Amino acid sequence: MSVRLPVSLSAYRLLTRAATPLANHFLKRRLAKGKELEPRIAERRGETRIARPDGPLIWVHGASVGEMLAVLPLIERIKARGFGVLVTSGTVTSAALARQRLPHGAIHQFVPLDTPGFVDKFLDHWKPSLALFVESDLWPNLILSSAQRSVPMILLNGRLSERSFARWQKMPCTIEALLQKFDLCLARTHTDASRFSELGAPRLSVVGNLKLDVPQLPVDESKLKELSIALTGRTVIAGASTHPGEEKTMIEVHTRLKSQFPQLITMIVPRHPERGAEIAALAHEPGLACMQRSHGKLPERTTDIYVCDTLGELGIFYRLAPVVFMGGSLVHHGGQNPIEAIKLGAAVLHGPFIANFAEIYAALDGAKGADLVADATRLAQRAGLWLKDSEERNRVVTAGQKTVASLGGALERTLAALDPYLMQLRLGNQTDA
Repeated sequence: MSVRLPVSLSAYRLLTRAATPLANHFLKRRLAKGKELEPRIAERRGETRIARPDGPLIWVHGASVGEMLAVLPLIERIKARGFGVLVTSGTVTSAALARQRLPHGAIHQFVPLDTPGFVDKFLDHWKPSLALFVESDLWPNLILSSAQRSVPMILLNGRLSERSFARWQKMPCTIEALLQKFDLCLARTHTDASRFSELGAPRLSVVGNLKLDVPQLPVDESKLKELSIALTGRTVIAGASTHPGEEKTMIEVHTRLKSQFPQLITMIVPRHPERGAEIAALAHEPGLACMQRSHGKLPERTTDIYVCDTLGELGIFYRLAPVVFMGGSLVHHGGQNPIEAIKLGAAVLHGPFIANFAEIYAALDGAKGADLVADATRLAQRAGLWLKDSEERNRVVTAGQKTVASLGGALERTLAALDPYLMQLRLGNQTDA
């Protein structure tokens, strides 16, 4: 017996259906802003030229780069078991990552715009056997149409920030109707699980954070060697995954530290590489020498700020910077994932706004495996200390790596939770054969 939808979801479906004729105009605007890829624009309408592979197909959906990085090891394990894998995401940067990092045979598509017609085209073509939604990217039509087709759905690495939780509390019937469609919710933390439970998720399990189990970032050895040679004799710090406002702070930190470290170079890796020129302009204002990596240039001996506005190269920068400030934490964003930098031997600094990774940073700070800096003054003081005192810096790195190792295990627990579903699909496929 079908369950009647809340008025809010019924209205959403009607409105998105009515808005479908506006989709091409919307997509053209996004294309002009560099937020879509023209050769693949049809995927946003649920269309594709790629054939569905035979057999059970596991569909994994995550919003962008962070979600995809979190589930890459899981995708590799599922693919190794012989299942077809379809991965969807919504950003150009995640598509680039998929091209570089997905295992052979896994298919990437842009997620369709959330209108009933586009979603139906997508589902009618791909006919997923199991849907795995990553973290909190919950599109109503995608969920409701999948449920209508009896596609089992599981929420992976489930998280709800305090802000999202408060927002959903204002629409309790809406979120409960969506969460009730999920067979299982695998939450990162007990806090996340409590929030999902309060909002109506029926079946919950706390398995830990998949982002703690990501392997070391890969690296192009020739590019690593090339940049390493260019940085020979230089004192290096980095600001990683920075957001607007934080680049100015990193430039101020560089100016404060340069008198102590005449050979200092600061690498700024923006969260959104298209902001490279904007950041370079900020560096030029106080008269600093700046170069952009996207222009194909290596830093020179006089370069102060090296804007690393490229994709897929964090593995290089983390290996070369002994001290890394993790962005998204001096502005109200919620912080960025420090795990990859720590695994590659960087001593990590972060700001106070870290709600997206609160438990991880709390464990790291408590073990003295990272440090909180509230402003440019504190950031410069702590970075300067660690650059001078390699023994202290190494103690921080060791404590950070031990903490990360102790918090791991989410990948195996997630696989164990998925095993009954995968086994059922395998048995069903054998019966059909």
